[in-house]
Formats: sequence, structure tokens, C-alpha cells
Amino acid sequence: MPLKPFARNDGADKKIFLLKPRGFCAGVVRAIDVVKIALDLYGPPVYVRKEIVHNKHVVDELREAGAIFVEELDEVPAGARAIFSAHGVAPAVRRQAKERRLDVIDATCPLVTKVHLEAVRFARDGYSIVLIGHKDHDEVIGTLGEVPDRSYLVETVDDVDTLELSDPTRVRYLTQTTLSLDETRDIITRLKERFPMVEGPPAQDICYATENRQMAVKAVSAAVDLLLVVGSQNSSNSKRLVEVGDNFGVRSYLVNDRNDVDAAWLDGVRNVAVTAGASAPEHLVLELIEFLRGMGFHQMEEIELVDEDVRFSLPAELTVSIR
Repeated sequence: MPLKPFARNDGADKKIFLLKPRGFCAGVVRAIDVVKIALDLYGPPVYVRKEIVHNKHVVDELREAGAIFVEELDEVPAGARAIFSAHGVAPAVRRQAKERRLDVIDATCPLVTKVHLEAVRFARDGYSIVLIGHKDHDEVIGTLGEVPDRSYLVETVDDVDTLELSDPTRVRYLTQTTLSLDETRDIITRLKERFPMVEGPPAQDICYATENRQMAVKAVSAAVDLLLVVGSQNSSNSKRLVEVGDNFGVRSYLVNDRNDVDAAWLDGVRNVAVTAGASAPEHLVLELIEFLRGMGFHQMEEIELVDEDVRFSLPAELTVSIR
């Protein structure tokens, strides 16, 4: 789809380009709702393995409401209620939960579950699996755990060049859902050069929200001097937005909230774009807008590339209790 060009603001007033879609995706909304509803239904404490989504403000809010965040399930009392984060878990974690008799609510994003199921299916059909992703990300750790003996992780084109497979004719690739579209495309191109028989899933694994937010940044890149992305430092999709801006020649910064903005970044800037990663709350964006208005950015235009209307149903464990 061709990108709509947006004209620079050359008037007297400084201008904010507010990008839409931005902020919470359907998987994040679902995961946060899972924790809030569980607290309402059962009361605290409710234990959550890892951060439910990668945003400090969201985690702090849920912690104040009674959620207890742990790194591993051995920190959860036997028989207690535990929630799996939106990023998914490996089968070994599910087995541990069963052994500890935990009452589990699975808040894994359905689009991450899709990748897990693809990995299992490819392995069952006798293929080696090349997973494109970042090795320390919770989502990648969970996906690799599905079929660790048949999975190979690559992060860069150089990793593809050193990849050795037992049968180069039987190979499939999958991707983390929150990657850079352009970087992933380069890696896949190199995979196809090295392994001509390689194929991917029927539909790309990079999620709709990640793609939409990156496309919005590309659409305004020629019209702005600065890009501010609201999101946490451990948010993969937020960091990718910064990379997209940088790659399109825009000075780009990831900020947890308005307090992270260095006023010096705004020197000489007439046009600033604002967006938010898929796990960043909207109130942080609004607070940043107010800060920018105080710095002389009195014009604002909201740029909407696509209308997101995706919704995911709650996990069965919760819907049964609600009924």
C-alpha cells in the first residue's frame, strides 16, 4: 500500500503529528483485562509470571491493585492462582504449573499462540524451524521451548550466513510478532538465498499492530524533524518504532513518559511526531502532548492510517468463572 505523503509545517507555529493507531493493541488490552478481572473475581493476591505486558506504568498500576509479579513459578505458593503473560510460555512452564497444582489463567496473546502452534505443526511434519527474533525476549524464549531440538534462532542476516541445518531441503521459518518489517524482510531474503526450499507460515507472524505503527512512522518521516515514541525500554515493538524512524532519517527517541524528554531535543524542531508502542497507556501520550504544548507546539494534527477494530475474547478459564 503506497504511503500517503504528509506536508511539512512551515508556518509560524510548531506542530505535533499525533500518529494513529498507537498504544494498546488487542492482545495487550486482553492481558490487562485478564489481571483486572481476576482480581475482581477472586481478590488478591493473584500471581503473574513475568510482566503481563512490557510497560512499567501498567505493571505498577496492577501491582498496586494486588497483583504480585514473579520471575518464575517456584515463587508462587503451591495451589495459588497464576497468570501467564501476553508473551507466552514454553511447555516446560505449563508442566511446572501443573506439578505445583496452580490455578492457571493464560493471557498469552492469540497471535503469539498462533506462532507456537505453527512451530509444533512444522516440527511434527519433520521440518527444522528457523525462528527470527531476539534471543532474550520472553516471546522468543516461549516459542523456542515448544520444539527446542528442531529450532534455530537467528537475529541478523549474518546469523543466517553461519546457520547449519541437518537437512537444508526441509526447513520452515517463523518470526517474533514484534519485529521490524524491513529488517525481517532482509533476513527472510537471505534465508531464501541460502535455503531455496524454505517457506514461512501462510500469513506473516509480525502482528497487525506492529505493522500499522511502523507504517504510520514511515508515512510522516519526510514531514517531521523528531519522533518521540512512548514505551518502555524492554518493549520490543516500541524499540522497533525508534529504529524505523532512525532508518528513515528522523531523530527518534524512546521515552517511558514525559519526564524522559530532554528539552534540548526540541531545539530547532518545528515538526514532531508522537506515537506509542502497543503496551503504552494513552494517558502517557496525552501528558506528553501537554508537555510539548508548553514547549510551544501549539498546532496538532492526528494522522490515522488505518482503523484498528481487532478484539480478542477472554481466556476460557475466566469466562467460565464469570458465568
